[in-house]
Amino acid sequence: MRRLRVLVLLHPGLVPPDSLDDLPEHQAYEVKTEFHVVRTLRQLGHDVRVLGVQWELLPIRQTVEQFDPHIVFNLLEEFHSLTEFDQHVVSYLDLLQVPHTGCNARGMTIARDKALSKKIAAYHRIRVPHFAAFPRRRAVRRPRDLAFPLIVKSQTEEASVGISQASVVRSDEELVERVAFIHEKVKTDAIAEEYIEGRELYVGAIGNERVTVLPTWELLFENLAPGAVAIATSRVKHNPRYQEERGIYQQQATHLPDEIQARLTRTTRRLYKLLHLTGYARIDYRLRADGELFFLEANPNPEIAPEEEFASAAAAAGIKYKDLLQKILTLGLRASRW
Repeated sequence: MRRLRVLVLLHPGLVPPDSLDDLPEHQAYEVKTEFHVVRTLRQLGHDVRVLGVQWELLPIRQTVEQFDPHIVFNLLEEFHSLTEFDQHVVSYLDLLQVPHTGCNARGMTIARDKALSKKIAAYHRIRVPHFAAFPRRRAVRRPRDLAFPLIVKSQTEEASVGISQASVVRSDEELVERVAFIHEKVKTDAIAEEYIEGRELYVGAIGNERVTVLPTWELLFENLAPGAVAIATSRVKHNPRYQEERGIYQQQATHLPDEIQARLTRTTRRLYKLLHLTGYARIDYRLRADGELFFLEANPNPEIAPEEEFASAAAAAGIKYKDLLQKILTLGLRASRW
């Protein structure tokens, strides 16, 4: 294996320490992905340099000129505090002619827009929940064919930002209130989609032209509060204590009929191509009790901490963590035009 110069791009507040042992639990949780990626790349023998960026592109150019990396390992999830700006950093790397890991800018732009990705999927006869987009600074008018209950989300944010139990609405008054919350607090356009009661399934995929689909993963809820619905809220996704309290965990999906598993694999491959994804991504679905499968959203460059869904699914497929990161590097180099 060739020793590479790898520049890791991440948020300045997530530059990992040499060890997580002395960090408070919540801080260790926040930097777990960055810590494990950097440590594992070094264990693989690569020359790794870490750069935190948020407000300026110049440090990227200066570090590229000084360090001359073979590849950038992209862990950025936002720029200028906006998630939809992270694809601009990828475009900048392309302009600098520096290979990078993960998804290309076009795929990131398409996939991050939940309304656009659903329109593309529906056009190609992949079932999606009925939905409507609600841009900022416009009146909220629900289409007649959009029936309650609905779940209201940010149209572009990931990681369950802005999602709570209050996101599931059952009246026009609640819809207007929750859309206003997304507009004012999250500061993005909103999307309201039909709430699908069913199993929450995640399917990882890795590759460029040739795509490997990983085992299906499931988010499970054992001890929901009375009246709560089983949705991936921000607390469900990012609060370990709440997860433990409510018996929330993820594991390989069990008792999936062969036909459903085949459809998940086939649909994931189709969506990966239709949305112009490269590198690695996770596709989220809801499986209704009657066997109907609904595409919810695509997540380019999903979280890859060892214990999270993507790396866990890779491990179930026989791909060790160090091999997963090496594969991500190799795919980034192969995708390069230079």
